[in-house]
Amino acid sequence: MSGILEGKRVLISGVLMESSIAFHAAKLAQEQGAEIILTAFPRPTLTERIAKKLPKPTKVLELDVTNEEHLGRLADLVGAELGGLDGVVHSIGFAPQDALGGNFLNTPFESVATAMHVSAYSLKSLTMACLPLMQNGGSVVGLTFDAQYAWPQYDWMGPAKAALEATSRYVARDLGKQNIRCNLISAGPLASMAAKSIPGFGELAAVWDNRSPLEWDLKDPEPAGRGIVALLSDWFPKTTGEIIHVDGGLHAIGA
Repeated sequence: MSGILEGKRVLISGVLMESSIAFHAAKLAQEQGAEIILTAFPRPTLTERIAKKLPKPTKVLELDVTNEEHLGRLADLVGAELGGLDGVVHSIGFAPQDALGGNFLNTPFESVATAMHVSAYSLKSLTMACLPLMQNGGSVVGLTFDAQYAWPQYDWMGPAKAALEATSRYVARDLGKQNIRCNLISAGPLASMAAKSIPGFGELAAVWDNRSPLEWDLKDPEPAGRGIVALLSDWFPKTTGEIIHVDGGLHAIGA
């Protein structure tokens, strides 16, 4: 029996650790029949080591999504490796330390601008860099953390994720005519590299212990990875501009 991504070619960003959602998306994508290529920054050699734990060998390209030169050469490099693309996974987010951990009212604009550029604008940048390879349509999937609420310690990453969610809707609007879908997975908190960068992350994660209808495991990124693979597949052919929650159901619970 073939997998749901059989014959698909997918670019996946953000594989930093084996605990990364992107790593599990990459692993599941390969298991479901996809050919994949990874992008990494600032340490592609680290991603190359992690990639050796995937079921099949895969190439890793250095990609700084704020670097126009990197973005400009991406289509040629990916095209030489895979020939084209059917899917793109945007698992990229960053905010300087002074934009997190309770410093919201004192964060300088320069740090806010960095968070917005890397975490939100880059969804458009990455998608447009890959667009020449998506001649037959495809699926773009990003990762958010429910931006309709103000979370403890999350500070300017909250507005950055809100901008990401809006960006996804506009990408969906403008690329729909080319049969390209753009959706987001809103995952619950996970003990990933991104989480380690948030001071007081435990306070945020504790919300799930009290309110999540389904038991939530901070150490299990696979459910979010499955959500990504499902959106990459042809099983959501007319779904775009959507946010799918993989958060144990917490988003539906008021208190």
